[in-house]
Amino acid sequence: MCRSIKTLRPPAIPEDATEEEIRAAALQYVRKVSGFRAPAAHNREVFERAVDAVAEATAELLGGLEVRGARAS
Repeated sequence: MCRSIKTLRPPAIPEDATEEEIRAAALQYVRKVSGFRAPAAHNREVFERAVDAVAEATAELLGGLEVRGARAS
C-alpha cells in the first residue's frame, strides 16, 4: 500500500529511527489513507491528530520490537 514509506526498523537501518523519520512515515501513511497530500483548512486539525496518533503508535511499535540476531550496540 505505502511502498514509498521508508522502513524504520533494524536491520534495515543500523541506528534507531529518529522522531523526524517516524513523523515523516506517519505523514506519508495519513496522506495515503486520506487521499490528501495536504488537508483543507477545515480538515487540518483531524489530519494532524491522525499524524500524531500514527507517529505515537509507530514509536511504540518500534520500541517494543525484538529483532533476533541483531548486533548489540
